Amino acid sequence: MARTDRVPRRRLDPDARREAILAAAAEAFAREPYGDVTLASVARLAGASEALLYRYFAGKEQLYTAVVGLAIEDLLDAQAAAVAGLPEGAPVRDRVVATTTVHLDHVAHHPQAWALPLGGAASEPTATVEVRTRARAEYVRRLRDLLSPSSTARHEYALWGFFGFLEAACAAWVRAGCPHDGRQPLLDASVGALEGALGDWGA
Repeated sequence: MARTDRVPRRRLDPDARREAILAAAAEAFAREPYGDVTLASVARLAGASEALLYRYFAGKEQLYTAVVGLAIEDLLDAQAAAVAGLPEGAPVRDRVVATTTVHLDHVAHHPQAWALPLGGAASEPTATVEVRTRARAEYVRRLRDLLSPSSTARHEYALWGFFGFLEAACAAWVRAGCPHDGRQPLLDASVGALEGALGDWGA
């Protein structure tokens, strides 16, 4: 008797199959913490077998880290595009507003997935935590490039502190349900926090 419990599989080329697996994994990890997601559940969402997933990823840790890495790349690309779309010679504040607005869009697009890791670094694989650590350094580097050059300690602490403020403020926004009327106050508070920490945009 033929089995009827197998997941129907679509025939895709390797690149398309990998993208389908990543999309399914992103959906799964957006709904549940890392520890609660299984490769079997991702395979079902992707319309593939669990064995097939192992042809593309060594395991759940590598798959999750790839999903997080892609989300970070998308955010950085969108921020770069937002800055590139500003008029030449746009003020520093306008450039910071543009990148921060993109960050808020990113959070609002998938708030639960964004907020899940805030439960503690221990809830994520070490490789993923390392990806996030490198990403934070890249965020700071890009923000530094938007501002006037400075070697003061205050300037450097302001850059790193900005992302701590932004993360905490966004977490509060997510807990409130990302209300639209809270978006502009959040943007103003975040940019204002950086301006206040710098003392001057040209500090």
